[in-house]
Amino acid sequence: MDPCSFVRVLVGNLALKIPVASRPDRSGVHPSSTPCYCKITLHNLPCQTAPLPILPSEETNTGVVAESGLASVFHLSRVEVERLAAKSIFAGKAKLKVAIYTGRRGTSCGINSGRLLGKVKVPLDLKAADGKAVVFHSGWVAIGKSSKGSSAQVHITVKSEPDPRFVFEFGGEPECSPHVFQIQGNLRQPVFTCKFSCRNPGVDRSVRSRSMPTDMGSGRSWLKAFGSEREKLTKERKGWSVTVHDLSGSPAAMASMVTPFVASPGTDRVSRSNPGAWLILRPGDGTWKPWGRLEAWRERGGGNGSDALGYRFELLPDVTNMTPSAVGVSLAESAISLSKGGHFLIDLTSTAGSRGCSPGGSPRSSGDFGYGLWPFAAYRGFVMSSTVAGEGRPASRPAVEIGVQHVGCTEDAAAFVALSAAIDLSVDACRLFSCKLRKELQPQAGAGDGGFL
Repeated sequence: MDPCSFVRVLVGNLALKIPVASRPDRSGVHPSSTPCYCKITLHNLPCQTAPLPILPSEETNTGVVAESGLASVFHLSRVEVERLAAKSIFAGKAKLKVAIYTGRRGTSCGINSGRLLGKVKVPLDLKAADGKAVVFHSGWVAIGKSSKGSSAQVHITVKSEPDPRFVFEFGGEPECSPHVFQIQGNLRQPVFTCKFSCRNPGVDRSVRSRSMPTDMGSGRSWLKAFGSEREKLTKERKGWSVTVHDLSGSPAAMASMVTPFVASPGTDRVSRSNPGAWLILRPGDGTWKPWGRLEAWRERGGGNGSDALGYRFELLPDVTNMTPSAVGVSLAESAISLSKGGHFLIDLTSTAGSRGCSPGGSPRSSGDFGYGLWPFAAYRGFVMSSTVAGEGRPASRPAVEIGVQHVGCTEDAAAFVALSAAIDLSVDACRLFSCKLRKELQPQAGAGDGGFL
């Protein structure tokens, strides 16, 4: 099947220019003492925040913008592009909105700590972006309604580029061994099957023991013995795996839990200092070869009290061509709200999408923000995203998007599908150990190992 059409809107090369005469009394902004940032929005997509460098006073008259790279990226499907284009018939072209603030980012007592300096809007002709790259704007824009030379200005480059993707959707929760469908418009075609297994026969140690101690002396001693017995139980979840098969039944990829998810001492949660881990494997030469490693843990909630699923994913070097100094490369590290859910994302367009890559050079006016420079150059730009449902949701059916340039064969797509299953199952693996898991996730005596090693 053909891939689905997507468009990426990229915003970068940001800089703020404030006339020297207006700085002390009007804006209160000085490059050496006052940080600035901006909030970027496009229609009803989530707002993105980026730092806004102030142009040094000696460069305000030259118009030269220092290299600042990519600030934000918006991903639009064909349906979203068409929806925005339809709205623009009556309200003019779709607009990218940028609000500029002085001061530090964040809130204090629920109030935004930054002070609004002004707003700018950049019109986007999304119809012209169908199937080709378009630069909507690259240059200076006056902040606010005034366009006089004495007003503050912001430099911004806004461009779009086509970003076709293969889209897959699980037919059910990964632990229920569902089919995986490829989506193209209104068409759904099965392409993979998943087989979940638990290789840990016996009793689920994450569930409280209901056995009684043999010493049934006095009531007080019995309670003490019962409490100590509960403390001896190891709180862990281990042995899970998901094997992805193609429609012929051949294994195409696997996600295997290689490091148990264990509660930190004195707690009922998996901590960042001792995360659980999955190995993503691909078939090769009659065996399984490691391709990537996913670590996950449970982060404590902030002021809103909601915990988050922390994760880190790294791509592993080819074991057949490894050098003694070869190491894995971190592609993604972030957190997803466990109450609301979110997206697992690997986007190597800039360091905003991955802490493991270095930003490429950004030309001053071309609008080409560059790509990450790192050893695994076969991966660049948008790589993949997967939906992750929060805890307590009735059903989790991950939807997976994979950049076309990263899929050259069935096994390529299957590896990302297995990774998606692993991040989804990590939500359950990182569930508080005081909570009982659903029966599909509890070990069954005599369960197979899914053919792993």
